Amino acid sequence: MATMREVALRAGVSVKTVSRVFNDDPHVLPDTRRRVQEALAGLNYTPNSLARTFRDGRAPVVGVAVPSISDPFFAAIAGGVEEVASRHDMSVVVTSLGEDGDRERELVESLLQRQVGALVMTPVAADQSYLARWAARTPVVVVDRPARGVDVDCFVEDDLGGARAATAHLLARGHRRVAFAGDRESVPTTANRLAGYRAALEEAGLEVDPRLVQLGASDPDGAAAAARRLAALDPAPTALFSSDARTTMVLVPALASRRMAVTGFGDFPMASMLSPALTVVDQDPAALGRRAAERAMRRLDGSVEGAGEHVVLPVRLLERSSCRPPDRLLELFPWTVPAGAERVVWSSAPSGAPTAPARG
Repeated sequence: MATMREVALRAGVSVKTVSRVFNDDPHVLPDTRRRVQEALAGLNYTPNSLARTFRDGRAPVVGVAVPSISDPFFAAIAGGVEEVASRHDMSVVVTSLGEDGDRERELVESLLQRQVGALVMTPVAADQSYLARWAARTPVVVVDRPARGVDVDCFVEDDLGGARAATAHLLARGHRRVAFAGDRESVPTTANRLAGYRAALEEAGLEVDPRLVQLGASDPDGAAAAARRLAALDPAPTALFSSDARTTMVLVPALASRRMAVTGFGDFPMASMLSPALTVVDQDPAALGRRAAERAMRRLDGSVEGAGEHVVLPVRLLERSSCRPPDRLLELFPWTVPAGAERVVWSSAPSGAPTAPARG
């Protein structure tokens, strides 16, 4: 049975180019595409998952490990992985890691011990150095959060830029007391978005008031406590930036009786149907999953070699109606009924290209 390397040799191209043609990448020159297609046909090349299992000792399966498969964001990542895996005649096994990190190694190594072909994961623990011995044999790609202590491919979104834009959007509407609410600062996405929030304040010439930063607000009790603490401040904040969709969803009922402009990092079902409709930094978790799975496939077929790469994908700010100026906050209604349209008011610079290699 012909291999992709044999196809590449006959066509006079790299293995990476063969992979791109096989996966119908539009960015291949017509003459190159023709030569590769002729080589594929001449050698009767077909991907054979069963043969790959016997040859490499790996199952035609991609393992996916995320904090919670019930979270729409991580479910979309898994869906993106599955979309790519199916095109390569591979199936997907998904496991939830939780958020405290205590069982990450146990659960991830349980997946890897099944000899999966590749692993796509969102780290939750403080250290992933245990992956080094596995990554030497099995492609490992992390998404949403970088890995620590190991050099693997990493696909994240523009957390700092999106948070800075969302906070600056509130400042541009005249708010000067803008609060921050989020998960733990030990979570890399929260830390990066907090840095973006602080950068926007500093760029506007405002001091960062530590009392306005409310962490641990990602569950109902934490959100309610954060809302009470913010309301007790004098002067109280007139606006708030929420650093992730889970925090935003539990903050909505806590803020129902308060007049406050809000932006949130991450869209979620019904965000556009609230009144006021919620302004959000829009992410594309399915694209994260697809990009991660595509990189894993290229590692598997040998078309990508060398050190892990760190890729930052762009985000955009969708303006809806939840960001009114301080003197118009009384026009806001409780967060209950459909209202408002949306428009894109900011986008990250197009990226998706590798920057420096990911480092632990």
